[in-house]
Amino acid sequence: MTTFHIRPGTEVAAALRDGRPVVALESTIVSHGLPRPDNLRVARQIEQTVRDAGAVPATIGMVGGELVVGLDDDQLTRLATVDGVAKLSVRDLAVAAATGADGATTVAATSAVAAAVGIGVFATGGLGGVHREAAQTFDESADLVTLARTPITVVCAGVKSILDVGATLERLETLGVGVVGYRTRRFPGFYLTDSGFDLDWSVDSPEQVAEVLAAREQHGVHRGGLIVANPLPVDEQLDPALHDRTLTEGLARLGRDGVTGKAVTPFLLAHFHTATEGASLAVNVRIILRNADLAARIAVASARRGAA
Repeated sequence: MTTFHIRPGTEVAAALRDGRPVVALESTIVSHGLPRPDNLRVARQIEQTVRDAGAVPATIGMVGGELVVGLDDDQLTRLATVDGVAKLSVRDLAVAAATGADGATTVAATSAVAAAVGIGVFATGGLGGVHREAAQTFDESADLVTLARTPITVVCAGVKSILDVGATLERLETLGVGVVGYRTRRFPGFYLTDSGFDLDWSVDSPEQVAEVLAAREQHGVHRGGLIVANPLPVDEQLDPALHDRTLTEGLARLGRDGVTGKAVTPFLLAHFHTATEGASLAVNVRIILRNADLAARIAVASARRGAA
């Protein structure tokens, strides 16, 4: 009889046992979010950024049906270079494990798995959310409902600007997911510093985020996630005019080519990469590295607070 377990990597297992800070990282950015060969180089750079800020990186993925928290370099290389890696949301995990698949975890799956093993902080680029035309298609990322029931802190640059940002914020409010801006009261728009929407709350330091997490835990009332929205500096964002033009073209191509469902986001990100001649890729990398650094500093602050 086959048994299925979540297996922490050696370094992650030791860190969790010793109460040291750990940051969860997704693997879809490796297998689906970035082009080869940049994907593997950037994945290693993300992990090093977490280490440089004092935490242990835990990239989550599935290799041959085994769900691993803290992929080693050989496993990371496999997910970055082989064809046919499945994109795994929470609902896909059991089926993928039972069929021995290689799989990369989305924001939803990474959040759920990280929380299951006791990791409280997760760094990603941008959240999934409510797609444009969702009133007709009902297309909404599983990230949102997963965060409603998963007590994890997600550091991100808002939701991907290819989505309906306003509708996504409304859904997050309805679902009870906390959202705070990091040193801002404006919600970032992934490639763009400002999506055009206000936020009710902001925090000014990793230590203040750690205080929020401590209050949530001690209250024992709210079991949902917390989004820490970390905007790019204005001088590092994608040129807004180029962004808007590229998005309009990409949305038109979606309809022309009949792209739907899970294929929408990779399709549009690939279009941005091509149409901006790599500028969007450079911005995407800056986003994830900044978020990895902030997430690690939050994890360190939380660990220190817990040990005090």
